[in-house]
Amino acid sequence: MAQVVLSGKPLAVRPLKVSPAMGASLAFLGIDRAMPLEHGARGCTALSKLFFMRHFREPIALQTTAMEQLTVVLGADDNVVEALRTICEKDGPDVIGLITTGIAEAQGADIPRTLRAFRTAHPAFSPVSIIPVNAPDAGGGLETGFADALEAIIGALVPTTERSTGRLRQVNVLASPMLTTGDAEALHEWIGAFGLDALMLPDLASSLDGHLTEIGFSTLTYGGTTRAAIARMGASIATLVIGSSLGRAADVLKARTGVPDLRFAGLMGLDAYDAFTDALRRISGRPVPRSIERQRAQLMDAMVDCHFALGEARVAVAADPDLLSQLIRFLVGMGAEVVAAVASAPSPLLADLPVDRIAVGDLEDLEDSVRTRGLDLVIANSHAVQTAARLGVPLLRAGFPQHDHFGGHARTWVGYRGSRQALFDFANVLTAGRQLVAPYRSRYRAADDWRETAC
Repeated sequence: MAQVVLSGKPLAVRPLKVSPAMGASLAFLGIDRAMPLEHGARGCTALSKLFFMRHFREPIALQTTAMEQLTVVLGADDNVVEALRTICEKDGPDVIGLITTGIAEAQGADIPRTLRAFRTAHPAFSPVSIIPVNAPDAGGGLETGFADALEAIIGALVPTTERSTGRLRQVNVLASPMLTTGDAEALHEWIGAFGLDALMLPDLASSLDGHLTEIGFSTLTYGGTTRAAIARMGASIATLVIGSSLGRAADVLKARTGVPDLRFAGLMGLDAYDAFTDALRRISGRPVPRSIERQRAQLMDAMVDCHFALGEARVAVAADPDLLSQLIRFLVGMGAEVVAAVASAPSPLLADLPVDRIAVGDLEDLEDSVRTRGLDLVIANSHAVQTAARLGVPLLRAGFPQHDHFGGHARTWVGYRGSRQALFDFANVLTAGRQLVAPYRSRYRAADDWRETAC
């Protein structure tokens, strides 16, 4: 059991987390022909768009209601109605995510009432699904807003029906934001190896994985889960939930469809891989493919190869709760010592992690906790570049955002093959960062080398 300590600071000195509104927008970016609309100031949306563009290296579909000082005081209902009308007329999306930001929440915006006013004024746009999401800045971080958006999407787009058995080879996958686009693609392949179709929500692998399309540029999201596919989630044989933060969204989906679910806190570590693979075996009724058995054997060999490098390595980890949990369990399972752990937001799963103490705070909390202790490696997002430099140790980037590193969004961490590569990367970074012992040279030696006396 870990002792969870809340930071008593009134502000973040070296921020780790990003806003819940950014997390909610990310959820909608995994839906096809969607437009996230952040209800707030221009700067709020500009920051979200900048983070997404620098992390994914892609054009991002994102709009704002552009609240100003006057609308903050007098109300911004007209801004919301006008923004919705403009998006519907110019872009014609299937889905709009109407997301509040900190300034809209402080102003007391009544989004459902404003949405009813829009529907009354513009009935021609009734085919467009508009999904409101409240994402106050004080409500957590990226994972919190993402989970709230996913819960709202399921509540709005998945009909309440009795369980259907029309598509027995289909499984729903609720994917936490800790999964990269490479992870999501690996899950598609993993599930497909058992003859099952994966209906992933949201599906960032097909929308933000960096592919070129024939349509070129689009003002809406291209790729991702379609609205029609979301409506068919009740026809699946099972639901796989990846990430503890999606518990409430999973509860809503189960209540609306009756589809049984299996929940996984993470997919790193041999036990987690085996449990997920066994679940697919039982759902599909097929044996484990030989290709996956070989990947498991390769991972076990990599664990043997790397255990000298990872064993007793002193590591500090800072991330959102789901990702933090996944990384800590994987590192501890390989014999590493997590000497400092910092979560961006509170979560019930933190208390069960195999470390002594977890701080809920920022990167300054991590730096202060290890300054007088030995440390070999920091694992965190790109916000920790200066922190690792001050501590004099290497940084392995994980999580969101990664603005100074190419391909971080597409890296694969999960699955036997993905974690095998993660092991190699951990070992390489640790080995490169360690000081080599200089060879001993006796003071009585006749010559340093035979070459010195050859002439």
